[in-house]
Amino acid sequence: MNADFIDVEDLIHGKSAAPGCNREAKERAEPIFSAAALGNMSFPPIRYAVPGYIAEGCNILAGRPKLGKSWLVLDVALAAARGGYCLGDVKCEQGEVLYLALEDNKRRLQSRIQKVSPVHCIDTWPEALTFATEWPRCDDGGIEKIREWISAATNPRLVIVDVLAQFRSGRGDRESLYESDYRAVKALQQIASDTSITIIIVHHVRKGMGDVDPFERVSGTMGLTGAADTVLILDRDGNGCSLYARGRDIEEYEKAVAFNSETCRWIVQGDAADVRRTDERGAILAVLEEATEPMSPKEIQIATGMNKNNCDQLLFKMAKAGEVTKAKRGRYLHPDRTELTDG
Repeated sequence: MNADFIDVEDLIHGKSAAPGCNREAKERAEPIFSAAALGNMSFPPIRYAVPGYIAEGCNILAGRPKLGKSWLVLDVALAAARGGYCLGDVKCEQGEVLYLALEDNKRRLQSRIQKVSPVHCIDTWPEALTFATEWPRCDDGGIEKIREWISAATNPRLVIVDVLAQFRSGRGDRESLYESDYRAVKALQQIASDTSITIIIVHHVRKGMGDVDPFERVSGTMGLTGAADTVLILDRDGNGCSLYARGRDIEEYEKAVAFNSETCRWIVQGDAADVRRTDERGAILAVLEEATEPMSPKEIQIATGMNKNNCDQLLFKMAKAGEVTKAKRGRYLHPDRTELTDG
């Protein structure tokens, strides 16, 4: 268990702590404090289960059914338990992992691990990764059992709940939907806060939400996203797949990701905006290269299937950079197709 957490708990219960850390730990434990006291406090840096992507705290990973959320968290679980890699080349710090695979069975889990594990990996079945296909629900002892596992572990780093619907308890008689959703996540968030570990909750998004704030796409009320420290959205649209994240302790990001159907692993391709811009540039150049005459922005937009505003803006940038040639009457040419100019 995290040393800072132990010091604080010991002080709260009147137990002794290591010399020199009593005052600092006590100050961190106090719920009421001055700005001056806060300025003198020191805190360890944020720890990441997946450096740069998934930090300590309570994380909701939401996405469409069958998109590959469980493949992603399984790869993360194996990387953390081994001290190996996930998302392509992201190295994880080794630690113990609890994976509540509440929609799976032993046969399916074995088959999936065999698919995602590299052939050269000698530690295919890490002892540091614990699975459970059955677990008490949140209000029926499930929270207490997670705390017991953390207390018994030597180096707990990550807990995965896959999926929230199989773990959360029913709505109370006098609870609003918001209160029920908030309570479902808050108990897990409190564990993560108390122990400085990472918890990932797998959940779903709503259908047909279109261009709305990513948080509004998470199925349920805002109580779920309000209680979590970070929300990650795994999505797929006409531009491909992306992983979006926003949280209290991380910088907002959106990465283009790709799923390898042979290895069943997700790989980060880069910032989504950069990857999509590159792909769209390539699509415009491919259309212009095959053209038999200069093309208008509308014709290019229809041929590429791009959004009109995106197409117009990108054509302007490409023309300015010399990547396309602007002919008379607001039409465009591939720079290698100069024979199509009027003269």
